[in-house]
Amino acid sequence: MGWSIALHGGAGDIPLTLPPERRLPREAALRHCLEIGVAALKAHRPPLDVVELVVRELENSPHFNAGRGSVLTTNGTVEMEACIMDGNTQKCGAVSGLSTVVNAISLARLVMEKTPHIYLAFDGAEAFAREQGVETVDASHFITPENIERLKQAKKANRVQIDYTQPIKGQTPQDTSGTTGDSQIGTVGCVAVDGDGNLAAATSTGGLVNKMVGRIGDTPIIGAGTYANPFCAVSATGKGESIIRATIARDVAALMEYKGLSLKEAAAYVIESVPKGNAGLIAVSATGEVTMPFNTTGMFRACATEDGYSEIGIWN
Repeated sequence: MGWSIALHGGAGDIPLTLPPERRLPREAALRHCLEIGVAALKAHRPPLDVVELVVRELENSPHFNAGRGSVLTTNGTVEMEACIMDGNTQKCGAVSGLSTVVNAISLARLVMEKTPHIYLAFDGAEAFAREQGVETVDASHFITPENIERLKQAKKANRVQIDYTQPIKGQTPQDTSGTTGDSQIGTVGCVAVDGDGNLAAATSTGGLVNKMVGRIGDTPIIGAGTYANPFCAVSATGKGESIIRATIARDVAALMEYKGLSLKEAAAYVIESVPKGNAGLIAVSATGEVTMPFNTTGMFRACATEDGYSEIGIWN
Protein backbone atom coordinates (compact mmCIF):
# COMPACT_ATOMS: atom_id res chain seq x y z
CA MET A 1 0.00 0.00 0.00
CA GLY A 2 3.00 2.33 0.19
CA TRP A 3 3.99 4.86 2.82
CA SER A 4 1.66 6.41 5.36
CA ILE A 5 1.95 8.82 8.25
CA ALA A 6 -0.22 9.95 11.17
CA LEU A 7 0.27 12.53 13.90
CA HIS A 8 -1.65 13.77 16.91
CA GLY A 9 -1.79 16.80 19.17
CA GLY A 10 -3.61 15.24 22.10
CA ALA A 11 -6.98 13.70 22.99
CA GLY A 12 -9.53 14.70 25.59
CA ASP A 13 -12.73 16.59 26.29
CA ILE A 14 -12.37 19.10 23.47
CA PRO A 15 -15.59 21.16 23.40
CA LEU A 16 -17.43 21.33 20.08
CA THR A 17 -17.64 25.08 20.67
CA LEU A 18 -13.84 25.46 20.81
CA PRO A 19 -13.36 29.05 19.60
CA PRO A 20 -11.64 29.65 16.24
CA GLU A 21 -8.69 31.38 17.90
CA ARG A 22 -8.01 28.14 19.80
CA ARG A 23 -8.86 25.73 16.98
CA LEU A 24 -7.37 27.28 13.85
CA PRO A 25 -3.72 27.63 15.02
CA ARG A 26 -3.71 23.98 16.08
CA GLU A 27 -5.20 22.82 12.80
CA ALA A 28 -2.63 24.93 10.94
CA ALA A 29 0.19 23.43 13.01
CA LEU A 30 -1.05 19.90 12.28
CA ARG A 31 -1.28 20.69 8.56
CA HIS A 32 2.23 22.18 8.55
CA CYS A 33 3.72 19.19 10.39
CA LEU A 34 1.88 16.73 8.13
CA GLU A 35 3.35 18.46 5.08
CA ILE A 36 6.84 18.18 6.57
CA GLY A 37 6.37 14.47 7.22
CA VAL A 38 4.94 13.75 3.78
CA ALA A 39 7.79 15.62 2.08
CA ALA A 40 10.33 13.63 4.11
CA LEU A 41 8.71 10.31 3.18
CA LYS A 42 8.56 11.31 -0.49
CA ALA A 43 12.29 12.13 -0.24
CA HIS A 44 12.82 8.55 1.02
CA ARG A 45 13.93 9.59 4.50
CA PRO A 46 13.83 6.65 6.97
CA PRO A 47 10.64 6.58 9.08
CA LEU A 48 12.76 7.06 12.23
CA ASP A 49 14.00 10.37 10.81
CA VAL A 50 10.49 11.32 9.74
CA VAL A 51 8.85 10.84 13.14
CA GLU A 52 11.67 12.69 14.91
CA LEU A 53 11.43 15.57 12.43
CA VAL A 54 7.66 15.89 12.82
CA VAL A 55 7.66 15.63 16.62
CA ARG A 56 10.45 18.22 16.85
CA GLU A 57 8.24 20.61 14.89
CA LEU A 58 5.28 19.84 17.17
CA GLU A 59 7.49 20.41 20.23
CA ASN A 60 8.45 23.81 18.83
CA SER A 61 4.77 24.82 18.61
CA PRO A 62 3.35 26.55 21.71
CA HIS A 63 -0.09 25.15 20.87
CA PHE A 64 0.56 21.62 22.17
CA ASN A 65 1.65 20.11 25.48
CA ALA A 66 5.24 19.26 24.56
CA GLY A 67 8.44 21.25 24.28
CA ARG A 68 7.66 24.97 24.24
CA GLY A 69 4.02 24.40 25.21
CA SER A 70 4.69 22.05 28.13
CA VAL A 71 2.40 22.38 31.13
CA LEU A 72 3.60 22.90 34.70
CA THR A 73 3.96 20.65 37.74
CA THR A 74 2.34 21.53 41.05
CA ASN A 75 5.59 23.40 41.89
CA GLY A 76 5.35 25.49 38.73
CA THR A 77 8.24 23.71 36.99
CA VAL A 78 8.44 21.86 33.66
CA GLU A 79 9.23 18.12 33.44
CA MET A 80 9.16 16.97 29.81
CA GLU A 81 9.34 13.41 28.54
CA ALA A 82 9.63 11.68 25.17
CA CYS A 83 10.15 8.33 23.48
CA ILE A 84 11.15 7.09 20.03
CA MET A 85 11.17 3.54 18.67
CA ASP A 86 12.24 1.80 15.46
CA GLY A 87 9.92 -1.02 14.35
CA ASN A 88 12.33 -3.30 12.51
CA THR A 89 15.08 -3.39 15.14
CA GLN A 90 12.83 -2.51 18.11
CA LYS A 91 15.59 -0.21 19.30
CA CYS A 92 14.19 2.59 21.42
CA GLY A 93 15.12 5.54 23.60
CA ALA A 94 13.22 7.46 26.26
CA VAL A 95 13.71 10.45 28.55
CA SER A 96 11.84 12.02 31.47
CA GLY A 97 12.15 14.94 33.83
CA LEU A 98 13.70 17.36 31.33
CA SER A 99 13.61 21.04 32.20
CA THR A 100 16.07 22.68 29.79
CA VAL A 101 16.16 20.53 26.62
CA VAL A 102 14.47 22.23 23.66
CA ASN A 103 13.65 19.00 21.80
CA ALA A 104 13.15 16.05 24.13
CA ILE A 105 12.48 13.67 21.22
CA SER A 106 15.97 14.19 19.81
CA LEU A 107 17.53 13.46 23.19
CA ALA A 108 15.48 10.26 23.35
CA ARG A 109 16.96 9.23 20.01
CA LEU A 110 20.47 9.94 21.29
CA VAL A 111 19.79 7.72 24.31
CA MET A 112 18.84 4.99 21.83
CA GLU A 113 21.86 5.47 19.60
CA LYS A 114 24.64 6.65 21.91
CA THR A 115 24.11 4.73 25.17
CA PRO A 116 23.75 1.06 26.20
CA HIS A 117 20.45 2.05 27.86
CA ILE A 118 16.86 2.76 26.86
CA TYR A 119 15.67 5.27 29.45
CA LEU A 120 17.37 8.24 31.14
CA ALA A 121 15.64 10.67 33.48
CA PHE A 122 16.01 13.90 35.44
CA ASP A 123 19.59 14.94 36.36
CA GLY A 124 21.14 12.05 34.42
CA ALA A 125 19.21 12.90 31.28
CA GLU A 126 20.05 16.60 31.61
CA ALA A 127 23.76 15.77 32.05
CA PHE A 128 23.65 13.51 28.98
CA ALA A 129 22.05 16.34 27.00
CA ARG A 130 24.94 18.66 27.89
CA GLU A 131 27.48 15.96 26.97
CA GLN A 132 25.85 15.50 23.58
CA GLY A 133 25.66 19.22 22.90
CA VAL A 134 21.93 19.27 22.19
CA GLU A 135 20.18 22.63 22.34
CA THR A 136 19.22 23.67 25.86
CA VAL A 137 17.74 26.86 27.29
CA ASP A 138 17.08 28.23 30.74
CA ALA A 139 14.12 26.48 32.35
CA SER A 140 12.25 29.81 32.45
CA HIS A 141 11.93 29.56 28.64
CA PHE A 142 9.12 27.03 29.10
CA ILE A 143 7.28 28.86 31.88
CA THR A 144 4.91 31.00 29.83
CA PRO A 145 2.01 33.15 31.10
CA GLU A 146 -0.38 30.67 29.47
CA ASN A 147 1.14 27.74 31.36
CA ILE A 148 1.01 29.66 34.63
CA GLU A 149 -2.69 30.38 34.02
CA ARG A 150 -3.37 26.70 33.29
CA LEU A 151 -1.74 25.73 36.57
CA LYS A 152 -3.81 28.32 38.46
CA GLN A 153 -6.99 26.86 36.94
CA ALA A 154 -6.02 23.33 37.97
CA LYS A 155 -5.09 24.37 41.49
CA LYS A 156 -8.35 26.28 41.85
CA ALA A 157 -10.27 23.16 40.83
CA ASN A 158 -7.98 21.03 43.07
CA ARG A 159 -7.16 18.48 40.42
CA VAL A 160 -4.57 17.10 38.05
CA GLN A 161 -5.71 17.81 34.51
CA ILE A 162 -5.55 15.59 31.44
CA ASP A 163 -4.45 17.21 28.16
CA TYR A 164 -7.99 18.43 27.50
CA THR A 165 -10.27 18.74 30.45
CA GLN A 166 -13.73 19.87 31.52
CA PRO A 167 -13.91 23.57 32.43
CA ILE A 168 -13.66 24.42 36.13
CA LYS A 169 -16.74 24.47 38.38
CA GLY A 170 -19.35 27.01 37.51
CA GLN A 171 -19.03 26.53 33.77
CA THR A 172 -20.85 24.07 31.52
CA PRO A 173 -18.88 21.50 29.52
CA GLN A 174 -19.50 23.41 26.29
CA ASP A 175 -18.60 26.82 27.77
CA THR A 176 -15.26 28.09 26.52
CA SER A 177 -15.57 31.62 27.81
CA GLY A 178 -12.91 33.17 29.98
CA THR A 179 -9.51 31.47 30.09
CA THR A 180 -10.55 27.79 30.01
CA GLY A 181 -9.64 27.61 26.33
CA ASP A 182 -6.04 28.15 27.33
CA SER A 183 -5.90 24.63 28.74
CA GLN A 184 -6.86 23.13 25.38
CA ILE A 185 -3.45 21.71 24.54
CA GLY A 186 -2.15 18.17 24.28
CA THR A 187 0.61 15.60 24.02
CA VAL A 188 2.11 15.13 20.53
CA GLY A 189 3.09 12.06 18.54
CA CYS A 190 3.87 10.74 15.08
CA VAL A 191 3.96 7.30 13.43
CA ALA A 192 5.20 6.51 9.95
CA VAL A 193 5.87 3.63 7.57
CA ASP A 194 7.74 3.74 4.26
CA GLY A 195 7.09 1.81 1.06
CA ASP A 196 9.29 -1.05 2.27
CA GLY A 197 7.31 -1.55 5.49
CA ASN A 198 9.85 0.08 7.83
CA LEU A 199 8.02 1.52 10.85
CA ALA A 200 8.74 4.09 13.57
CA ALA A 201 6.89 5.85 16.39
CA ALA A 202 7.63 8.94 18.49
CA THR A 203 5.75 10.68 21.31
CA SER A 204 6.52 13.77 23.42
CA THR A 205 4.72 15.53 26.27
CA GLY A 206 4.85 17.92 29.17
CA GLY A 207 2.61 15.58 31.18
CA LEU A 208 -0.39 16.62 33.23
CA VAL A 209 -1.23 20.09 34.50
CA ASN A 210 -0.57 20.26 38.27
CA LYS A 211 1.11 16.83 38.31
CA MET A 212 3.31 15.89 41.26
CA VAL A 213 7.01 16.60 40.81
CA GLY A 214 8.63 13.37 39.61
CA ARG A 215 5.46 11.92 38.07
CA ILE A 216 6.12 9.89 34.92
CA GLY A 217 3.36 9.20 32.42
CA ASP A 218 2.78 6.75 29.60
CA THR A 219 4.69 8.62 26.88
CA PRO A 220 8.23 7.34 27.67
CA ILE A 221 7.11 3.86 28.70
CA ILE A 222 7.68 1.33 25.92
CA GLY A 223 4.45 -0.52 25.15
CA ALA A 224 2.21 1.99 26.94
CA GLY A 225 2.36 5.35 25.17
CA THR A 226 4.82 4.41 22.44
CA TYR A 227 5.59 1.18 20.58
CA ALA A 228 6.78 -0.08 17.20
CA ASN A 229 7.57 -3.55 15.87
CA PRO A 230 7.50 -5.14 12.39
CA PHE A 231 3.66 -5.16 12.47
CA CYS A 232 2.79 -1.59 13.43
CA ALA A 233 3.82 1.69 15.05
CA VAL A 234 1.65 3.31 17.75
CA SER A 235 1.59 6.61 19.65
CA ALA A 236 -1.01 7.09 22.40
CA THR A 237 -2.45 10.16 24.12
CA GLY A 238 -4.79 10.79 27.02
CA LYS A 239 -4.63 9.95 30.72
CA GLY A 240 -1.23 8.34 31.23
CA GLU A 241 -2.22 6.25 34.22
CA SER A 242 -5.03 4.57 32.24
CA ILE A 243 -2.78 4.04 29.23
CA ILE A 244 -0.04 2.46 31.37
CA ARG A 245 -2.51 0.08 33.02
CA ALA A 246 -3.80 -1.05 29.63
CA THR A 247 -0.40 -1.19 27.86
CA ILE A 248 -2.26 0.32 24.93
CA ALA A 249 0.48 0.54 22.32
CA ARG A 250 1.83 -2.98 22.84
CA ASP A 251 -1.67 -4.48 22.91
CA VAL A 252 -2.41 -3.18 19.42
CA ALA A 253 0.72 -4.91 18.10
CA ALA A 254 0.02 -8.10 20.08
CA LEU A 255 -3.53 -8.43 18.75
CA MET A 256 -2.19 -8.14 15.21
CA GLU A 257 0.64 -10.61 15.82
CA TYR A 258 -1.13 -13.25 17.88
CA LYS A 259 -4.80 -12.89 16.93
CA GLY A 260 -4.37 -11.91 13.28
CA LEU A 261 -6.48 -8.77 13.63
CA SER A 262 -6.12 -5.91 11.18
CA LEU A 263 -4.63 -2.66 12.45
CA LYS A 264 -8.04 -0.98 12.61
CA GLU A 265 -9.64 -3.94 14.40
CA ALA A 266 -6.82 -4.14 16.93
CA ALA A 267 -6.74 -0.41 17.64
CA ALA A 268 -10.53 -0.19 17.97
CA TYR A 269 -10.59 -3.13 20.39
CA VAL A 270 -7.85 -1.61 22.56
CA ILE A 271 -9.45 1.84 22.72
CA GLU A 272 -12.84 0.33 23.57
CA SER A 273 -11.23 -1.59 26.45
CA VAL A 274 -10.00 1.63 28.12
CA PRO A 275 -12.47 3.56 30.32
CA LYS A 276 -14.34 6.11 28.18
CA GLY A 277 -12.83 9.58 28.07
CA ASN A 278 -9.29 8.43 28.76
CA ALA A 279 -7.42 7.62 25.57
CA GLY A 280 -6.76 7.92 21.88
CA LEU A 281 -4.02 6.66 19.58
CA ILE A 282 -2.59 6.92 16.10
CA ALA A 283 -1.14 3.87 14.34
CA VAL A 284 0.17 2.68 10.99
CA SER A 285 0.83 -0.88 9.85
CA ALA A 286 3.64 -2.36 7.77
CA THR A 287 1.27 -2.49 4.79
CA GLY A 288 0.45 1.22 5.01
CA GLU A 289 -2.86 1.00 6.87
CA VAL A 290 -3.57 3.97 9.13
CA THR A 291 -6.04 4.43 12.00
CA MET A 292 -6.71 7.13 14.61
CA PRO A 293 -9.36 5.96 17.15
CA PHE A 294 -10.21 7.68 20.45
CA ASN A 295 -12.83 7.37 23.19
CA THR A 296 -12.63 11.01 24.26
CA THR A 297 -14.72 13.88 22.89
CA GLY A 298 -12.02 14.62 20.37
CA MET A 299 -8.40 14.23 19.33
CA PHE A 300 -6.32 16.66 17.30
CA ARG A 301 -5.03 14.43 14.50
CA ALA A 302 -3.86 14.26 10.91
CA CYS A 303 -2.78 11.57 8.45
CA ALA A 304 -1.77 10.99 4.85
CA THR A 305 -1.08 7.99 2.64
CA GLU A 306 0.84 7.45 -0.57
CA ASP A 307 -2.38 6.92 -2.57
CA GLY A 308 -3.32 10.55 -1.97
CA TYR A 309 -5.66 10.31 1.04
CA SER A 310 -5.22 12.90 3.77
CA GLU A 311 -7.24 14.01 6.77
CA ILE A 312 -7.08 16.63 9.51
CA GLY A 313 -9.64 16.26 12.27
CA ILE A 314 -10.61 16.96 15.86
CA TRP A 315 -14.00 15.35 16.51
CA ASN A 316 -15.71 12.25 15.11
